[in-house]
Amino acid sequence: MSMRRADRLSRLQTALETGGYLRLKDAAQLLGVSEMTVRRDVASCHGRFTYLGGYIAGGLEAPGGMGYILDRERDAHIEMKRAACEAAATLLKPGETVFIDCGTTTPHLASRIPPDSRITVVCYAMNIAEIVCRKPGVRVVMLGGLYHASSASFSSPESLEMLRGIGINTAFISAGGVHEALGISCSNFHEVEIKQAAIANALTKALVIDSSKFDQVKPAFFAKLDGFDLLCCDRGIDAARSERLAEAGVRSVLA
Repeated sequence: MSMRRADRLSRLQTALETGGYLRLKDAAQLLGVSEMTVRRDVASCHGRFTYLGGYIAGGLEAPGGMGYILDRERDAHIEMKRAACEAAATLLKPGETVFIDCGTTTPHLASRIPPDSRITVVCYAMNIAEIVCRKPGVRVVMLGGLYHASSASFSSPESLEMLRGIGINTAFISAGGVHEALGISCSNFHEVEIKQAAIANALTKALVIDSSKFDQVKPAFFAKLDGFDLLCCDRGIDAARSERLAEAGVRSVLA
């Protein structure tokens, strides 16, 4: 018989105090229950733990996250996110260097990188690194620093300087809001300089979003639409919008 929920949560708390965070599947093995049961336990405890893109951490979302939690966003518009990343994956070329942004859309792109492709992936989020580090023949550059629970990502002046010294063939950038007049925005201010540095160093700048992000505005603006070469999106984008973007020099890549 499995432990009662209170006992499982107590044991989970002890494990997190020792290691800081646990992968979901490791927590399930530790507690002798399914991954779904662990997720239900975490959801029931009202902020005592946080589920972050495959990891469990203690405590509430970090300040400044503006309410954006990976677990809450992960399953939203999931088919649209997959379609956007199917479109983005057509841009992957063996031997090139790509930057993959944080968020809940871009893991679908990371999972589509072929093994043995000799692609170098530059990233700064745990959920991206967890996927690409398991692919043989893929080199990973992980930018470190202060951990931000709101997007399971890292930032530091040192990693930003490192990023500015890396040549990037294609930067795949995610966003929480896309407004044709105001620009492209995200929920977390620490992401702004990282996104901007990746965009500045990339030969090709690709915005990877699902169509629900249009006409949305988040607190942290980081670019204008015409700063991108390509828009990778699902087919929910309407023809008129696609034509306007094309006139601004942004070609739509759809799947």
